[in-house]
Amino acid sequence: MKRPTLLLALVLLAAGLSACTSATPATPGAEGGATCSYEAAGTAARQVDLPPTTGVPNTGTVTYTLQLDEADLAVTLDQEHAPCTVNSFISLAKQGYFDNTECHRLVDGNGLYVLQCGDPTGTGTGGPGYQFADELTGDETYTAGTLAMANAGPGTNGSQFFIVYADSQLTANYTVFGHVDAEGIDAVAGIAEGGQDGSWADGSGKPLTPAVIKGVTEG
Repeated sequence: MKRPTLLLALVLLAAGLSACTSATPATPGAEGGATCSYEAAGTAARQVDLPPTTGVPNTGTVTYTLQLDEADLAVTLDQEHAPCTVNSFISLAKQGYFDNTECHRLVDGNGLYVLQCGDPTGTGTGGPGYQFADELTGDETYTAGTLAMANAGPGTNGSQFFIVYADSQLTANYTVFGHVDAEGIDAVAGIAEGGQDGSWADGSGKPLTPAVIKGVTEG
């Protein structure tokens, strides 16, 4: 059975999650840009092609719009600090991987305030059929508006990510690859106000207010 991709917040879910460190981080590309590695892992929740692995943009930022129900979240993706993560996210977005997917987990207490998305199965176990390395400095903070990767241990990034809607206390184990604008934070906070069903073992759960990503587009 697949294990869920979780946030290892505080001490809630630290036990029993093995680490996988086979993935390698970005390296400078010979022809400009970064070189990334994406390794096969599990069965894809939706069939997609692997992201490009060479010439990956590694400077500046790019803006995307994440349509969450009726709200348009303006997302700034950080190609400089997380080129391989942004590259994967954009590849999945362009292939429609995130379209009509449910944000399956809301955490709303104990210093952690996040909405977790990116799994077409809606179970927390789904991924794109590949994984890749963390892109961490060790100085990551998870303030309101942060967009970061969920994982099941080192080197297990796939498609699941989380949006922080209020300042949260997390160890620097989750790749930060972008930020959501103020209106987007308000939209996610509005979903959080509706509560969650407590269906996860740590007391978090599925949001009671619908939270469906209709699409992710450039611009």
